[in-house]
Amino acid sequence: MARGLLYECFSGISGDMHIGALIDIGVPHEYFCQELDRLHLGSEFRLTAERGSKMGITGTHASVVVDTSNEPEHRHLPTILNMIDAAKYSDHVTKLATDIFTNIAVAEGVIHGIEPDQVHFHEVGATDSIVDIVSAAIGIDYLDPSLVYCGVVELGSGTVRCAHGVMPVPAPATAEILKGIPTSRGRVSSEATTPTGAAILKTVVDDFETPAIFSTTDIGYGIGVKDFEVPNVLRLSLGEIETTLESETNLEIECNIDDMNPEAYQPLMDALFLAGAKDVFFTPMIMKKSRPGTRVSVLVAPADKDPVISQLFAGSTTLGVRIHPVTKHMLPREERVLETSLGSVRVKISQMPDGGIRWKSEHDDIQALATKHQQDYLATKRRVDADIEKQLGS
Repeated sequence: MARGLLYECFSGISGDMHIGALIDIGVPHEYFCQELDRLHLGSEFRLTAERGSKMGITGTHASVVVDTSNEPEHRHLPTILNMIDAAKYSDHVTKLATDIFTNIAVAEGVIHGIEPDQVHFHEVGATDSIVDIVSAAIGIDYLDPSLVYCGVVELGSGTVRCAHGVMPVPAPATAEILKGIPTSRGRVSSEATTPTGAAILKTVVDDFETPAIFSTTDIGYGIGVKDFEVPNVLRLSLGEIETTLESETNLEIECNIDDMNPEAYQPLMDALFLAGAKDVFFTPMIMKKSRPGTRVSVLVAPADKDPVISQLFAGSTTLGVRIHPVTKHMLPREERVLETSLGSVRVKISQMPDGGIRWKSEHDDIQALATKHQQDYLATKRRVDADIEKQLGS
């Protein structure tokens, strides 16, 4: 049984709503205040929390009250990261807070065409954003979930005023941060998910889907400020998950090709791996007019999407690509180096749901030993695998 945390963002997510939900599910308000004191922001802010409700749903409304007379005009990303390091939080809190801030800075850097450290903008430097983000890291660390899930994220509709002027919802930074993550629009007639909320999700969520089996133990509601057509609340649920599987969410990029020299496919595969692809595979298919073709499928992390797409266009004859998020569920596994009668061999060992194991010796190591001992590959593999089986079992 694993301890899971589930985000339900049917009315979006903001930094304040997130703090409210964390308090409502069991992280003490006093604990937040105590830990935030480490930042030495002095009288720049107060974190308030009170009971509230939206359309009959009761929860906690949290607010970061900023004293604008004491707030510095701007703080850059390196300054904020130094503040977090100086606070001497646990490694987990420090990493979460750093990653959330970095995700926002990277998104703004993409929008402005500059490096993240060069981003000069008020959003990340604002005191309320610092409190929202560090509080998110503090709260997640306090709850200590093994796995974090999130369903579809509501973005809202209409327009939002930001540093770039009046823009359609979502704000540019929100859109950039949530690339590759399942979202919906139109349920709420306003901005529902802020850049801070988006960056929190991108950083802490392991799997953007709702688990099929989830035994809820605790529920918390973070109450928003605006009134929508649906309850403006963020729901967090803690529970137990019966799983031994690990998971990760990536993007699958596909295109169909029927007019390329077959000799170009291997160079294309090599180039895609160099561009950041996690996996590349080709599937033969019959296309329109009964022409034989090939489907090119590429698995890639969201952060590596752009260079992989550029390489697809540069290295193939395709005129377009399809992109959709995919979730991969995996058996927990590790790699060990084991000694055999012929030499050292890397072995991949997977943990099965019933508690047993499954293992596989590394092909390249078997081939190297076969060459070294001047034996054929199959004989070498049989001997090495027999030695491994004595150590690990079948």
